[in-house]
Amino acid sequence: MKSIGYARVSTSGQTLDAQLEQLKAAGCDPIFRETMSGARSDRPELKRALAGLSEGDILMVTRLDRLARSTRDLLDITHTIDGRGAKLKALADAWADTTTPTGRLILTVLGGLAEFERSLIRERTSEGRARAKKAGRHLGRPSKLTPYQRDMALRLRAEGQDNAEIARVLGVSRSTVSRIR
Repeated sequence: MKSIGYARVSTSGQTLDAQLEQLKAAGCDPIFRETMSGARSDRPELKRALAGLSEGDILMVTRLDRLARSTRDLLDITHTIDGRGAKLKALADAWADTTTPTGRLILTVLGGLAEFERSLIRERTSEGRARAKKAGRHLGRPSKLTPYQRDMALRLRAEGQDNAEIARVLGVSRSTVSRIR
């Protein structure tokens, strides 16, 4: 069993010193360091830290906001940690410690709340789409071409012009022209 540290700051103007000091004092070795926004899900050092976890290891951070920016992100990361047989511990957030029954309970409750929130959002979104369709509103991206340009493209195609030439005339991509029916 080993304690693996993860320290992150958002900009190069910030320093990792305080986090590194706390993680070293907690016995972390190695410590993965990253200078990148926590809103990004493609953090290479976090991926390396998670990949380095083995059964019984603990991933330590100084505070949860150094690890995740949203409940969903936190739950995804803890799922990955659990899948590797490891645990999570945040030094400043005592409740975020999956090495204890209380910490596991709190993260389970958070997971249930996040799932409930996702289902409500999905439901409201589909209701909104249905109302918009019923009201005759167009969903999706606006058309690149006006009705006049669409008619012109169909006329030019009927005259034997290829889609590439029609696209050049209209100032759009060939694939936009090819989708016109």
